[in-house]
Amino acid sequence: MHRFIVGTGRCGSTLLSKMMGRHPRVASIFEYFNGIDGGRRFQPAPMSGADYRDMICACHPFLHMVLVRDYPVPEVVYPVDAPDARIGRHDEMPWILGTTIPQLTREPDALYDETRAFLARQPELPAPEHARQLFDWWTRRLGREVWIERSGAAIDYMGELDRAFEDARFVHIHRQGEEAALSMREHHAFRLAIMLANDLPAGTGRSADDLRAAVPDDDHIGRLLASRPPPEPFGQWWSGQVANGVSARERIDADRYHEVRFEDLLERPRDVLAEVADFLALPRPEGDWYEDGAALVRSAPPPRLPDLDPDERAALVAACAPGNAALGRG
Repeated sequence: MHRFIVGTGRCGSTLLSKMMGRHPRVASIFEYFNGIDGGRRFQPAPMSGADYRDMICACHPFLHMVLVRDYPVPEVVYPVDAPDARIGRHDEMPWILGTTIPQLTREPDALYDETRAFLARQPELPAPEHARQLFDWWTRRLGREVWIERSGAAIDYMGELDRAFEDARFVHIHRQGEEAALSMREHHAFRLAIMLANDLPAGTGRSADDLRAAVPDDDHIGRLLASRPPPEPFGQWWSGQVANGVSARERIDADRYHEVRFEDLLERPRDVLAEVADFLALPRPEGDWYEDGAALVRSAPPPRLPDLDPDERAALVAACAPGNAALGRG
């Protein structure tokens, strides 16, 4: 069985995957697919292990644009500001070294080197099979038994995940659309990605080359990062992600798809963890993992919607209405 946590941006999926990571027999894999070239990450044509290695270790253009301008990116947990860090904030950060590997080990540089060596030995395989082989190897390397992958905004490409991993189970965590959209607006990488995507011609933006081509000049990037755009485009983006997920959900057997509300995770963390563990058929842990995971929950974030002026609030509510209705949120 392959296991995935999916959701829109800023929906609580990071919290849920961190809670899964407290399970002593689970390798919780963070932000893996989200930073890989969208046109190639699930390609069925075989590619060499070295080519796959180079793809997942490439510098992500959005990530670099934000970091090099000294804006924070919460998903980057590599110690970029440490004196002995191999990769600094202004260097080109390999995607999996910045976001994925440091969540698996306290020695990210060593595991990164081992990962590159492992992939270099792999034969030609389709991209999804390379990912499976790598996830299985990480799981064994860490002394765990199963893996769960979670990437921000993965609901947008859940259909591709389903085609690439035929027996996968999906836990979809979602949040009230207006609050997710406003949280995306406050997140520098999401803000840049969404505002730049609005400038791209329809049908582009999946590949790293498209993303680089979207950048007219450095001053434009700086202005976008420093700006406070209206919330409506973020609500439209959120509803679009939900629509893609709903379309994919229609093709997934009911016993492979499960929904969790972010609000329920905050209010009843132990119960929700037990529900998710049962659905994903996780191995039974030693000790009380449910309590360990539930301890990560803090107080609910304060709502942002009431602070908007009436016109912005009305526009955002209208933009999120299709997504909220599709999720049964009214």
